[in-house]
Amino acid sequence: MYQCEKPSDLLEQLRAMPMFEHLEDSSLEWLIEHSKFVCFDKDEIVFENDAPVEYMDIMLKGSYLIRRIQDGRNKEMGVWEAPYVMGILPFSRMKKTSAEGLALENVQLLRIHKDQFVEMVNVSYDLVQSFVGIMTDRVRDFQNMRLMDEKLLALGKMSAGLAHELNNPASAIVRSSQELHRHLGQTPERFKSLMTMNATPESVDVVNEVLFDRIRNCSDTSDLSLLEREDRNDELEDWFEDHGIDDADEVIDTFIDWDFKTEHLDRIVEAIPEDAIRSVIWWIETNLTTEGLVGEIQTASSRIAELIASIKTYSHMDNDASMEFKDIHEGIKSTVTMLKFKFKQGNVKLKKELGKDLPNIKVLEGELNQVWTNLISNALDAVAKDGSGKIGIRTYRRRDNLCVDVTDNGPGVPEDIQSRIFEPFFTTKGIGEGTGMGLDIVRSVLKRHGGSVSLESKPGSTCFRVCFPL
Repeated sequence: MYQCEKPSDLLEQLRAMPMFEHLEDSSLEWLIEHSKFVCFDKDEIVFENDAPVEYMDIMLKGSYLIRRIQDGRNKEMGVWEAPYVMGILPFSRMKKTSAEGLALENVQLLRIHKDQFVEMVNVSYDLVQSFVGIMTDRVRDFQNMRLMDEKLLALGKMSAGLAHELNNPASAIVRSSQELHRHLGQTPERFKSLMTMNATPESVDVVNEVLFDRIRNCSDTSDLSLLEREDRNDELEDWFEDHGIDDADEVIDTFIDWDFKTEHLDRIVEAIPEDAIRSVIWWIETNLTTEGLVGEIQTASSRIAELIASIKTYSHMDNDASMEFKDIHEGIKSTVTMLKFKFKQGNVKLKKELGKDLPNIKVLEGELNQVWTNLISNALDAVAKDGSGKIGIRTYRRRDNLCVDVTDNGPGVPEDIQSRIFEPFFTTKGIGEGTGMGLDIVRSVLKRHGGSVSLESKPGSTCFRVCFPL
């Protein structure tokens, strides 16, 4: 930086700036007289990060890049070009810079020390009013940037979770369809051996009756302990061996999965010729395997359809942005679905106590889902990830209010900051982990709905309570 001689046309340069075009010459002349004219060369630092702010700078020429260090890297926040006013402004509470500015070309500034602000108020009310207007625009633009950061952060979390959730059923479909294709290649040979046996219609009816009874009514064998499964395996292995089926190890797992027991197999053997036992057993295994693979594909497809339905409900993409009477549970359930990956990732337990016969309330569903997203995400960030983390969601009627409690067993919110957590930009998270806008968004959305949010917190128990008047 170096101080330059003020150009002779400085008044005309200021007059050409939109924020000063309505001011009298005397106001601009006072501004010129009480300021310094400084210049920065290309690649020079215009202002440093975390430095005290003592000057208001009117940029007459050039441009600079704002960047801040985040996660050990320089993150570019944007480029600001002349004409522009930066630094501290009259009535501003700015104390320090939160980023650094790098000159992209030669930059020329008119620099006024903050000690001149008191005299400025007495000299020209219109001049001060212009700067206050600039400050208002700056706050609005900065808040919009932070809101966009918050939305992008939430979108990034959601998209990562959605990709994770969709990947599992999609992989299951691919895996099951490939296995089904391979399995069906074995069907002709087994069908041929079945067709050559001498079976009566009555025999076929018995086999079909046992087969479809197992398909419809089999118990879930996934809960069997290792010891119980081994006992089943030994029992069926002995049965197959007694009936001359020496390659039983290739089919025995399928029969266990479908809860076949020796009494089911005995019914089949009693109804068919002895030389047909092997062919019938293999034919039954073929049908059971096919049924299982098709079932896996159906389950995975249904899961994908469920996720897509949750996205539509969550984003409210099928409806216009107007208030409608809705069941509050729909938005909560779709939000939990969208965040399900975070519960799995953090090994966090969820307990839902959803009240019955609660009245519908008039809401903007898409906006209200931001409330549930922020509250549940904050709870997930707060609890331990070692399996001891617990989150509760409870809905109930309390006098003339419909209330939703989001609780967690994390360390709690320190008492000395509980009064500040709903302030814009206030956050206890590190850089890149949060923007400090989440709870401010919660409060703003609820205000539009006539609702309220409150906090009760102590170590091991935190509750955010949302209430809607009925």
